[in-house]
Amino acid sequence: MEHARQFYIGGTWVEPRSSDTLPVIDPATEEVIETIAMGGPDDVDAAVAAARSAFDGFAATTVQDRAALLDRVIEVYQARMGDLAAAVRSEMGAPTSLAQTAQVPAALAHLATARALLEDFPFEEESGSTLVVREPVGVCALITPWNWPLNQIACKVAPALAAGCTMVLKPSEVAPLNALIFAEILDEAGVPAGVFNLVNGNGLDVGQALASHPEVDMVSFTGSTRAGTAVAAAAAPSVKRVAQELGGKSANIVLDDADLDAVVRRDVTRMCNNSGQSCNAPSRMLVPRDLLARAAEVAADAATSIRAGDPADEATTIGPVVSQTQYDRIQALIEKGIGEGATLVAGGPGRPDGLDVGYYVRPTVFTDVTNDMTIAQEEIFGPVLVMIGYDDDDDAVRIANDTRYGLSGYVSGSQDRARDIARRIRTGNVHVNGAGPDFDAPFGGYKQSGNGREWGRLGLEEFLETKAIMGWTGR
Repeated sequence: MEHARQFYIGGTWVEPRSSDTLPVIDPATEEVIETIAMGGPDDVDAAVAAARSAFDGFAATTVQDRAALLDRVIEVYQARMGDLAAAVRSEMGAPTSLAQTAQVPAALAHLATARALLEDFPFEEESGSTLVVREPVGVCALITPWNWPLNQIACKVAPALAAGCTMVLKPSEVAPLNALIFAEILDEAGVPAGVFNLVNGNGLDVGQALASHPEVDMVSFTGSTRAGTAVAAAAAPSVKRVAQELGGKSANIVLDDADLDAVVRRDVTRMCNNSGQSCNAPSRMLVPRDLLARAAEVAADAATSIRAGDPADEATTIGPVVSQTQYDRIQALIEKGIGEGATLVAGGPGRPDGLDVGYYVRPTVFTDVTNDMTIAQEEIFGPVLVMIGYDDDDDAVRIANDTRYGLSGYVSGSQDRARDIARRIRTGNVHVNGAGPDFDAPFGGYKQSGNGREWGRLGLEEFLETKAIMGWTGR
């Protein structure tokens, strides 16, 4: 890849300040597919300086200027979607169908949403004799993960551009190739020099340097809760804004008037989507206690029908998890579930049959789980479903909320009952009766799932400061 050992700073591809590199591994083959440059504090200083230098000019652009810029970004992005899909497939193991229909289009949706918001967003409005002005927050550090890499890059970059901010992106070093292509897209689209900058690196050397940098005004971070606390601590001395989208252990409540077989089968598939590597995955399925045995049978059958295999094969349902580290962690948690007494009804330790190479995990279902078990409380981040019985609606809500997380939730049953339950779940998102994502709706969590919101209007507002100019009208 042409720019794998370079960073994008100040509108050009530059050599890193250090000689550190990192291999990028194809998780399906366990082979090295590329080697990237790894940055450090000196590279961060250069990127932040470029962003700071560009800020005043970009912040002063008109809404029409930024709308036209996003139009160009969208046009170039559409032309590179094939390249992006190939990168996501090779570096994180996303099946071709998932890469082409979800991973890559998700970013396009965020770009289009940000562009549409500029049509009528109230950057200025009068309130009595006061003018309320919404201005770009400043230089933003964007730190993104590997599981939905383009989605998380675009849902930060797009609103930052729309707001008039400048930025430095640190993508995940585990899946960085798509981000390099994204930088090429912004360069070709004519994003002004210094407005967007990219430095590859790890969390300790680059992420922490960005979070603590005195010239960074905001950090937008997506990743684990553990890493998020480190980012917040690093940012605290400079009192910069920190927006975080962190982990989840989302409850999926199946009510007794739901179509049990259809809902369970649908949601096992949903849980295993992206190899279970989604922070909002419906990983805890709550079922009426007297229906749990039947639900477990359906879940086991659904899990065994999921086809793990070569991501390039159109028939593959799920690919590998992203790395040896992730594979080992998931295996340890599966063993933990067995050791704590949960009943294994599908999958289990090891790779799926016939797959001896690659970080493949067997789609796994546990039943007879209690909510105090490790597998019910820890984010496994793999294709592992836990099934918990409950007594009544109040008990289901109690179990759903008995977690340190609060990112998402799911409930299926009659519409009125499902709506009532949705109101009582303490999470930032709730999906009723299989509803999918809404790119115009806010996305984010309660409790240790983060703070602030991404996507849609509220996602744009995260990148804005609010100024009140009293006496504006002279009254």
